[in-house]
Amino acid sequence: MEKREYSVSTLIRRFLPYFKPYRRTLYTDLFCAALTTICEIVLPLIIRQITNTALEDVALLSARMIIGLALVYFVLRIIDALANYYMADIGHVMGARIETDMRRDAYAHLQQLSNTYFNNTKVGQIMGRITNDLFEVTEFSHHCPEEFFIAALKIVISFIILSTINLPLTVMVFVFVPVMTVVCRMINRKMRGAFSRQRYQIGELNARIEDSLLGQKVVKAFTNEELESEKFEEGNQEFLKIKTYTYMLMGIFNTSTRVFDGLMYLTIIIGGGFFLMNGKILPGDMVAYVMYVSTLIATIRRIIEFAEQFQRGITGIERFLQIMDADIEIFDAPDAKELVDPRGEIVFEDVSFEYPDDHNKVFTGLNLTIHAGEKLAIVGPSGGGKTTLCNLIPRFYDVSGGNITIDGSNIKELTLKSLRRNIGIVQQDVYLFSGTVYENIAYGKPGATRDEVIEAAKRAGADEFICELKDKYDTYVGERGVKLSGGQKQRISIARVFLKNPPIIILDEATSALDNESEYAVAKSLNELAVGRTTLTIAHRLSSIRNSDRILVLTDEGIIEEGNHDELMEKQGMYYQFYMMANEIK
Repeated sequence: MEKREYSVSTLIRRFLPYFKPYRRTLYTDLFCAALTTICEIVLPLIIRQITNTALEDVALLSARMIIGLALVYFVLRIIDALANYYMADIGHVMGARIETDMRRDAYAHLQQLSNTYFNNTKVGQIMGRITNDLFEVTEFSHHCPEEFFIAALKIVISFIILSTINLPLTVMVFVFVPVMTVVCRMINRKMRGAFSRQRYQIGELNARIEDSLLGQKVVKAFTNEELESEKFEEGNQEFLKIKTYTYMLMGIFNTSTRVFDGLMYLTIIIGGGFFLMNGKILPGDMVAYVMYVSTLIATIRRIIEFAEQFQRGITGIERFLQIMDADIEIFDAPDAKELVDPRGEIVFEDVSFEYPDDHNKVFTGLNLTIHAGEKLAIVGPSGGGKTTLCNLIPRFYDVSGGNITIDGSNIKELTLKSLRRNIGIVQQDVYLFSGTVYENIAYGKPGATRDEVIEAAKRAGADEFICELKDKYDTYVGERGVKLSGGQKQRISIARVFLKNPPIIILDEATSALDNESEYAVAKSLNELAVGRTTLTIAHRLSSIRNSDRILVLTDEGIIEEGNHDELMEKQGMYYQFYMMANEIK
């Protein structure tokens, strides 16, 4: 996964559109924040009024005045409580909705990315980005506008009020604010880098755990539990190292802010003391001044404490954008049309292909015509491009040069959905989703009836063994189908394709990993599946393709032999050698 870097301003600009659907909630939340700020700012004014009145003439301090001021403050506190409730409840829900929207967009974007992206990106990293990283966005999206808005209000209003009390002292106190801002910004920049490395390392740990647990049978078979533990501990210690560095920065950050707090209070003690001594400030004003500065310092400290959450949120947004900005390499043309009821004629016209990540050339000037309804088999040495050729038809990759057409239509001019809807693929490495047998077969045709699912299973030769399972079609298959045998999984995958009922079938070494008994059962199902369809079969076991209409021998030099089984045996070329070697092995 490409690690693009963004400035904070770019991240904020890219994040702001997510507020648009909730702007009324945001504005109400900020209005509530303003109300809580007013409540907090009014208290020093009330204390100032009572203190100065008492010092001027205690007789002027009437019960009516005190009760009146108390009543004003009581009303303000009720408003403050209601506003805080809105901010804590509805404001947080807004943040959660934004997080949900971002996760939805990230997942939708991932669905559009090509095989190249997933070949070069660890699943653990992806999962970390769309789960853990976006957790921080909820707090960020709620608190970021709220905290900065409150801080701006308090700083501006405090400066105005304090300036009316004593301008020189106010300037002396506020001179520390820009200095503090510069220092905090410098440390914040380092903290962002540390949080980013921390998130990346969490992704690496997730990937290591996933890899080890999914391969636990191999780990146990080679008694490499200690090796896996060592690898995990290495990543775990690296994470501790990064986190230790992060806490060091946080310690420096908090210490520096406390130093500035102390300097500001020291300025008030010395400057305020001299101004009070010389009659430049009244005692009540001094009390109010201290309270406002305390509020100001508390606000700055709150913003500083929020800085950690801010950096976590910014890091989460950055890692989210690194997914969203990953290029969609395979997409519909603006004028793409639907592929409707194809006959299944596939033509490769001067096709060249190289993998986009490593530019490894696989084909150059490949020409091939596959007739509608033809059973075509492809054999050849490993690395010759057999699977790649088949992957080009559903556009898992796009050709580097030339064209592929289906019934005369360039596949790049067809919608991806309609193209892939008309192609069924059965692979050697069957992937079953965690769920029931029924759910895995029904995946071939969302919304299919139970009768349709059972009929597809019968045609795939799977109904008999399914009915022998504990819960029949409602049997849980386990993660990746681990509770089923290889042959059983393969027949379920064939049933899934039967249910899809596409006119074009690709069989990618569908029986090579099976035992003889399972191979026979699956081969029988595949023969049934191929009837009346254009079928491409990639095979290592040549016995399974003897009855193909045509066999191609594909190497890194292209198609070097072509014909049916008998014709190729007569030529005594590479196919003949493969076939004889297979018989010797038997």
